[in-house]
Amino acid sequence: MFTFVILILLTLGILSIPNTSSSNSSRKANDLSSIAHNSKIHESGDDEGKAEQWVEVISWEPRAFIYHNFLTQAECDYLINLAKPHMQKSMVVDSSSGKSKDSRVRTSSGTFLPRGRDKIIRDIEKRIADFSFIPMEHGEGFQILHYEVGQKYEPHFDYFMDDYNTENGGQRIATVLMYLSDVEEGGETVFPSAKGNISAVPWWNKLSECGKEGLSVKPKMGDALLFWSMKPDASLDPSSLHGGCPVIQGNKWSSTKWMRVNEYKV
Repeated sequence: MFTFVILILLTLGILSIPNTSSSNSSRKANDLSSIAHNSKIHESGDDEGKAEQWVEVISWEPRAFIYHNFLTQAECDYLINLAKPHMQKSMVVDSSSGKSKDSRVRTSSGTFLPRGRDKIIRDIEKRIADFSFIPMEHGEGFQILHYEVGQKYEPHFDYFMDDYNTENGGQRIATVLMYLSDVEEGGETVFPSAKGNISAVPWWNKLSECGKEGLSVKPKMGDALLFWSMKPDASLDPSSLHGGCPVIQGNKWSSTKWMRVNEYKV
């Protein structure tokens, strides 16, 4: 009787047998050749025409994940329009003093939006917390960035090298980078120290020369990139070194959310 019930469930598709084929079991952690980078659209139902959301693992060293269509176009436009009147030359953190300073390694413009500023931002922050499994209270406010043609951000670490910044919420543990616009050419987020067969990603031939200097993510409006600056044992991860390649054609808008080890004091 038990066998008969199992057969009925299999026939109806209610129960399935796990796929344990050798092709899946033989994949290595840093094998990037199986990553699919395409757009999926719901074809029917209430969500007809709405881009589907799904998550891809793109690296284990550093730990990095792409959440496709994390933001809607309306949310992207909202963040851009909110930031536009307040954009200023982007700064970097001085590793000795912990304070902000001007630097030629970062040529973008940017501004900060207070955490929990309004309902739309709170909704996005809640989504980030669900994606990263890090409580909302551990996140800094959004930083909105704009890169014009030729502008870039040289490779750097998001974790701190000083005591000044870690006093307010502890070390930065992870970063969520949200792409608010498409970029015709260039503007990739590149991890030059990432481990793995980086040239095996399906979008390799679409990358700029800078993008081919490491594991790269090509900006796509609405996508979110989550990567970890600290390893599971709480040590700093040098493979999280990353930068923004120069924009060759178009404009790049993005939003950065840094997550702290402890609760971040607003």
